[in-house]
Amino acid sequence: MPLALLALAIGAFGIGTTEFVIMGLLPEIAGDYGVSIPTAGLLVTGYALGVVIGAPLMTVLGTRTSRKTMLMLLMGLFVVGNLLSAFAPSFPVMLAGRIVTSLAHGAFFGIGAVVAADLVASDKKAGAIATMFTGLTIANIVGVPLGTFIGQAVGWRTTFVVVASLGVLGLLGIAKLVPAAPRPEGAHLRGELTAFRNPQVLLAMAMTVLGFGGVFAAITYIAPMMTHVAGYSEGAVTWLLVLFGIGMFLGNLLGGKYADRKLMPMLYTTLGGLAVTLGLFTLTAHNKILAAVTILLVGALGFATVPPLQKRVLDQAHGAPTLASAVNIGAFNLGNALSAWLGGIVISAGLGYTAPNWVGAALAAAALALAFWSAALERRAPAGARRSRAADQKA
Repeated sequence: MPLALLALAIGAFGIGTTEFVIMGLLPEIAGDYGVSIPTAGLLVTGYALGVVIGAPLMTVLGTRTSRKTMLMLLMGLFVVGNLLSAFAPSFPVMLAGRIVTSLAHGAFFGIGAVVAADLVASDKKAGAIATMFTGLTIANIVGVPLGTFIGQAVGWRTTFVVVASLGVLGLLGIAKLVPAAPRPEGAHLRGELTAFRNPQVLLAMAMTVLGFGGVFAAITYIAPMMTHVAGYSEGAVTWLLVLFGIGMFLGNLLGGKYADRKLMPMLYTTLGGLAVTLGLFTLTAHNKILAAVTILLVGALGFATVPPLQKRVLDQAHGAPTLASAVNIGAFNLGNALSAWLGGIVISAGLGYTAPNWVGAALAAAALALAFWSAALERRAPAGARRSRAADQKA
């Protein structure tokens, strides 16, 4: 494994920690600023929207610089945003700090995925992308619980200082370990935008929104589902989320490994399995043991889609993958926001705390249908176009 992948994984660990740790610290932050919990929840919403907007924006701004330099600048922005959050004198400033931090998120993973794929042979690209995303999955196992503990024991501001220090470590690692490559020849905004003319790129992004959105339809409401339906105590929810993080870690590794062998069959398997598992979650949620096992499976099947979906976008975007890769990261967050909204609608309609699982199952099933459609379109493509794409992917 190239050491440069370790530097990217460290950056991903810091980003994953700062994205999710806020959920465990909302009561402390709300209390300090004298705002309600729903108002404090804007720190989560603002971050997600910042990722969706920042992914293409920061990538476009970076088209005139090398990918290594851009990754370093994004880590610097990440550090600034977390320090602004740590020392924010008021809630609006805190929100601004979260948005500044989020601007680095999508572009870092998007550009990082391209860099990771370029570091290895063509038959190991999905595995390299998965290695970078391992940092994000480990953040949910270690970084988020530890950051929550520090925030509750010492103060939430300390958590963000620690996360900023992770950003500094990631920046130094990128500077030292990621090879300096010149800006790709012909790389410009117009060229990057041409990738979006390819229906396969748009289909892959739609699969990202729907497939990973299915995961967050259930996980967003995991606390009330586990306490009111499964019968867990509130304190047990933290460890159930750690279990979800372990599933993400395992799924990410499996997704990267098998996507390099058979990408589309891997997507069929994971999306189909995710749809079935989420549908069954409406039943297993009534039993503590079965609920815990299902949470692990949802994390594993959900994150097993990430490396193949990201590689699918890179493959289909041909010679202009950077912007498409970053936008696809924003698509993950768009799916999160969409599914959380839909899950809230069915709960508000009186259908119960397990109803979001049906929403998630429907979204995953829709993503599976798009995967079959995408493969069918590819089979019908002219032979010359298929050979051209294959040559681009090997280059």
